[in-house]
Amino acid sequence: MEAINILGTGSAMVTKCYNTCFTLSNGEEHFLVDTGGGNTILANLEKLNINMDKVHHVFISHKHNDHITGIIWIIRAVAQQITDGKYDGNLEIYCHKANIEAINTVTSLLLENKFTKYIGDRIIFCEIYDRCKISILDWEVEFFDIRSTKCLQFGFNTLLSKGEKITFLGDEPYREELFEFASNADYLFHEAFCLYSQRDIFKPYEKHHATVKEACENAAKLKVKNLIMYHTEDRNLTDRKKLYTEEGMEFFNGNILVPDDLEIINL
Repeated sequence: MEAINILGTGSAMVTKCYNTCFTLSNGEEHFLVDTGGGNTILANLEKLNINMDKVHHVFISHKHNDHITGIIWIIRAVAQQITDGKYDGNLEIYCHKANIEAINTVTSLLLENKFTKYIGDRIIFCEIYDRCKISILDWEVEFFDIRSTKCLQFGFNTLLSKGEKITFLGDEPYREELFEFASNADYLFHEAFCLYSQRDIFKPYEKHHATVKEACENAAKLKVKNLIMYHTEDRNLTDRKKLYTEEGMEFFNGNILVPDDLEIINL
């Protein structure tokens, strides 16, 4: 069964939920998309019954700390399993060159040689570039430059086994240059930093982020079927799903999903 396992839904400075990351899962195997900012990535994988020996593919979209730092814990956990003879195959990490350099630097500073010795051997970096296509699990995944205004960042799209199109836009708003990747998506991942009605409180535009309103307007323009909003503030998690959905329905007639941490979306 194909599914999305939501590991985190928050933006960089959240404390009441984890930073945005998820798996795109196919049966028992999992493609991990970003890793958040700490070792909560390991705890949330465990809570969703995702064993590390079933994670062989990781994508890091960009080098902001709330997306990349958790990879250190993934590398350490996988290296320990390799040492213990409990990890078959290799861990492949897909990211652009600057991310590879950053991860190598941080791991060399923070991890012991008994962990880092597997990098380049059983833990392998796969450098991505705009429009490159890579076979991951049973899907052909196309990575693309999202044209970030802050630092080089990649998104991706892919087709599931039944032909559904999934597009992940990273943590910045949709741009017209990405139309071919995002249009007519069955599932579109679009960040929504806060409610439009609370834009004066959270100031999303200063941070190069969008509100629920813009995310939903983009989904409508792109003729998306299911909009997944994530990378949000965490001021009111109890009512976030209800509030975001209600505001979003004013601008988008499709299905709106505002997942919580540890939620599973069956595809």
